[in-house]
Amino acid sequence: MAENERSLFGFTIKRKKTAEDKVAKTFSRDEEDGSYQISPTGGYFGQYLDINGDEFKSDVDLILKYRNITTYPEVDAAIEDIVNESITKPEDGTVVTLNTDNLDQADNVKKLITEEFENILKILDFNNKGYDLFRRWYVDGRLFYHVIIGNKAEAGIKELKPIDPTKIRKMKEVEKVKQPGTAVELIKTVGEYYLYTDDEHGGVSNEQGLKISPDAIIQVNSGLLNEKRDKVIGYLHKALKPMNQLSMMEDSMVIYRISRAPERRIFYIDVGNLPKGKAEEYLNNTMNKYRNKIVYDPTTGDLKDQRDHKSIMEDFWLPRREGGRGTEISTLPGGQNLGEVEDVEYFQKKLYRSLNVPLSRLEQDSTFNIGRTSEITRDELKFQKFVDRIRIKFNGLFLQALERQLILKKIIVPSDWAEIKSQIFIDFSKDNHYAELKDTEVLTARLEVLSIMDEYVGTYYSREWVRKNILRQNDDLIKEIAKQNEEEPAEDEDEDM
Repeated sequence: MAENERSLFGFTIKRKKTAEDKVAKTFSRDEEDGSYQISPTGGYFGQYLDINGDEFKSDVDLILKYRNITTYPEVDAAIEDIVNESITKPEDGTVVTLNTDNLDQADNVKKLITEEFENILKILDFNNKGYDLFRRWYVDGRLFYHVIIGNKAEAGIKELKPIDPTKIRKMKEVEKVKQPGTAVELIKTVGEYYLYTDDEHGGVSNEQGLKISPDAIIQVNSGLLNEKRDKVIGYLHKALKPMNQLSMMEDSMVIYRISRAPERRIFYIDVGNLPKGKAEEYLNNTMNKYRNKIVYDPTTGDLKDQRDHKSIMEDFWLPRREGGRGTEISTLPGGQNLGEVEDVEYFQKKLYRSLNVPLSRLEQDSTFNIGRTSEITRDELKFQKFVDRIRIKFNGLFLQALERQLILKKIIVPSDWAEIKSQIFIDFSKDNHYAELKDTEVLTARLEVLSIMDEYVGTYYSREWVRKNILRQNDDLIKEIAKQNEEEPAEDEDEDM
């Protein structure tokens, strides 16, 4: 199949443009790859996010905000649970495997594809660094790798170099042409590239930086978009607002407890008919005469004179004019509801829900229960489905690297990849105990139904129907079991002899 254009590691091979090639193809902007669209003359189609008054004018600000909230214990604990559930290292050390059972290719091609997939895992050192890679991708909401090849392209990928997402941006140069007879502007992409800058502030502009061919970069996004669907966001985006609210509530709670915890005295000093200036002088003299300024120094263990008191810890001195009740000393009690934290707990639970982690996993008094799978809660099932979804998004790292590897080594041609991609699957290792427990319970339930239906087999139901609908056996499995049943009696007779 001939291709109009093919770009590989900075080299572009294309046929001469015709009049048809210059026609705009679409009116829709594609932002799901996180690219900035610019005109050939330069300039962004500006876009930024504003969350609770905090302006995120670029992806850099957003990524730094995501990284900042991971320093909070609640968010870090949730991320640990998600990454631990997604990346499980079994005893053999193989975290992910390639499934080519549905691939419509010869066995030798399947073997080559599987071998190259294993080479990609070795280049990434995924069995050892998979946890860190997945965590970085989950927090930042995107992952970038520079594909480095040797002197000979046929040797394949030599190294996959990680790139800080704050220093690289995908750019698209577009042309807008008005459709004749309408006001609709059609968009045509005339150039794509990645722009890299080593600016210490992480800023990326379209006026400076290193332009890199798209085939030399692997980009894996979260697949999430903002409400306008014009900007890629991360999985921690929903947690920004609850995290800010929880932080403010905790700070206000600490301030309240410090200010209201101690009991303080209120001195009402009778100043009679003294003028204002004389009354203030008399009040100050009385304060200096009776106020205790001896404090304990915890560093030395000595008592010392300390006149610089915090205002929240001081007594109150109030003047009282003639006609009042004279000088009086009363006590201002400390806070009576210092143990109430319902408001803080509310925002804490709201934060947990925004992180898609079951509340039971984050409660300190919860215990680890190994029982029947029927005892797993609905939240745990939802959490497992969420983990499966983000695994599929993360698979883009392996698929993009595998595509480049197979094309470089001339195992396939570029036009074959679309079909192959839809026929291969990437399997992540799962917790062995729960996988075995689930399979055992499913088989037990099927055998129980089979024992109940045994007397009806041959009359109301056929054996083939039972195998396919109760035991869920396909044609290949039925043939394999029949073959094994034929071979087993012969083996038993040889053993008896």
